[in-house]
Amino acid sequence: MHEEEEEARSIYRPEPNKPSRGSHLASVRMDPPAARLPSDAAAAASAPSRHRVVCPGCDRPARVCLCHVIPSPPIPTAARVVVLHHPHESRHKLSTVPVLSRCLLNSTVLLHRKLRPGLSPLLDRSPPSIYLFPPSSSSSSTASPCLTLSQLRASDLLRRAEPEGLVVIAFDATWKHAREMVSASEEYLSRFAVRVCLDFDYDESVDGGSIYDSELLLRKEPYGGCVSTMEAVARVLRAVEANGEEVERRLIGVLKEMVRLQASFLKPVKPRNKLLKKGKQRAATEENGAEAGAGAE
Repeated sequence: MHEEEEEARSIYRPEPNKPSRGSHLASVRMDPPAARLPSDAAAAASAPSRHRVVCPGCDRPARVCLCHVIPSPPIPTAARVVVLHHPHESRHKLSTVPVLSRCLLNSTVLLHRKLRPGLSPLLDRSPPSIYLFPPSSSSSSTASPCLTLSQLRASDLLRRAEPEGLVVIAFDATWKHAREMVSASEEYLSRFAVRVCLDFDYDESVDGGSIYDSELLLRKEPYGGCVSTMEAVARVLRAVEANGEEVERRLIGVLKEMVRLQASFLKPVKPRNKLLKKGKQRAATEENGAEAGAGAE
């Protein structure tokens, strides 16, 4: 028995002058991946990539590059712009925030779902600020009363913001997510910021468009008075900057070119879904069904 065990062990004993099994495998040279592929696959691997080319200057596809219209250097402003950018919206190809941040020198983009202490050193200093969002009829809102831009200019908030300048906070997301972001952030914002809306009516019974009509129509808004983030910021800077008309003109010029280039690649624009409660949605569906039945008669 012992002799059989000794003989079995001797079978696996490495020879003195030969590398062990592991060292032998480690010394084998592996061929490049393309060399081990069939001829067709190897040709495909060596073919040029079909991924779209992205401009390193504006980080947009080369076919819709905006480097020729994005201000260089960026536009300086006394106001400091902070955009809370929802993670979902950051992946949307038609988002205006990346373009806006390249146009403005004093701008910051925060990729988050709510504003809170510790997220922005600037906001943690509680500077005189405004945050942009349409008025809400919710009685549970803890926000400051909503001012229009005309009321803002008549207040002393701009004077109190000197010399550092006013902080303008915008929320960028779908309207459903934006409402959630504002609601989650208002407790923090109520310490130092005033809610501001643009100088026109917000009407949920009217289809939304753009304050510049079809000329800037990338995505239709859910109801009248809603606009894109870049449009809203341009409108506010017009009101609070000493050279506001010039700042707005340059921002809108970039947005017009963005729309012009994008238009040839877009399908016909459809309105975003209106933000209706379930009960109203059910009533609207029943009403549409009744109208369709009457038409059939």
